[in-house]
Amino acid sequence: MRQEHFVARHEYEWREFERWLEHRSASARHARSHRREWNGLSDDQLPERHRRLCQQLALARRRGYSAVVTDRLQQLMQRGHSVLYRTKPVHWRRAIEFLLAGFPRLVRAERHCMLAAALLFVLPLASIFVAIQIKPDLAAGLFDVQSLARFEQMYDPAGKSDLGRTDEDDLQMFAHYIGNNVGIGFQTFASGLVAGLGTVFVLIFNGVMIGGVAGHLQAVGHGDPFWRFVAGHSAPELTAIVIAGGAGLRLGLSLIAPGQRRRIDSLIHGGRRGAKICIGVFAMLVFAAFVEAFWSSIAGVPAPVKYAVGAALWVLVGLWLLRGGRNAAYRDDEDAA
Repeated sequence: MRQEHFVARHEYEWREFERWLEHRSASARHARSHRREWNGLSDDQLPERHRRLCQQLALARRRGYSAVVTDRLQQLMQRGHSVLYRTKPVHWRRAIEFLLAGFPRLVRAERHCMLAAALLFVLPLASIFVAIQIKPDLAAGLFDVQSLARFEQMYDPAGKSDLGRTDEDDLQMFAHYIGNNVGIGFQTFASGLVAGLGTVFVLIFNGVMIGGVAGHLQAVGHGDPFWRFVAGHSAPELTAIVIAGGAGLRLGLSLIAPGQRRRIDSLIHGGRRGAKICIGVFAMLVFAAFVEAFWSSIAGVPAPVKYAVGAALWVLVGLWLLRGGRNAAYRDDEDAA
C-alpha cells in the first residue's frame, strides 16, 4: 500500500487517539470528572487502539514509509504507553479515594437497606427512651440493679472530671472503644447471614439498650453529663452501626432473594459488596473511638461547645454520605449511585 493511502486510511483514528491523549494525559481525575462532556474515545477502547497503533508503526517501518509517518506513530505510541501503563496511585491514596467517594456511593446504592436498618435501630431506641420517661420503672426490666448504679455513677453531675470513664487512661480507653465498637459493627453485619434475621435482632437489641441507658439517665436527672458525653462521637458511631446493619440486611437478601443469580453467586456478590462497606464502617468506628476517648470524656468543656462539635459532626457525616463521590472522581465497578 502506498504511503498516502496508508495515512488517509488511518488518519482519523490517529487524530482520535491524539485527542484522547490531550484530554486524558494531563489529569486523569479531571478527565473522569468531566466524562459526561466527553464524546471521543472511551478509556475501555484505548488498549485495543494502542495495540493497533503499535502494529501500524511496525507495518510503516517494514514498508519503508517516511520519517514523517513513523516518527508521528512512534510519538503517539510512546505517549499512549506512558498513560496506559503509568504507575498506579499508592495504596493510601486509593484508600482515601474510597473513603471519600467510593464508600458513600456504595452506601447510597443500598439506600433501601440502609433506611430499613435506620428504622429498626432508631424506632426501638426512641420508643424505649420515651417509655422510660413516662414509666421510669421500665429500666429495671432492662438492666439489673448493679448496672443501673454503675451508669448513674459514671454520669453523676457531681462526680469526677471524666465523663463516662473508669480509671483507665485515654489510650487504654481508645483501644477499649475500638474493640467494643468494631465488635458491635461486625456482629451487626455478619449476623445478616442468618437470612437477615440476625441483623434485625441486633439492630433492635442495640436500639433498646442505648435507648434504655439514655432514658434512665434522663429520668433520674443525669441527662446533662450523658448528653455532653455522647454528643461528640454519636454521629460516626450510630451512623456506622446503621450502615453495618444495612450491609447485613443486603447480605440476608442476597441469600433469600438471589434474583437472576445462583444463590451461592448472589451470596458471594453480596458478601464482597458488604465487605467493602464494612471497610468504611471500620474507619467510622475507629474515628468515633478516637473522639470518645480523647474528647467526649472531658467534663471541663462547656456544654454548648460539646453540642456544637456534635452538631458539626452530624452535618459533616450527612454531607459526606449524601454528596461523596457524586462528581464521579472515584469510580468502582460495583458502585451504582
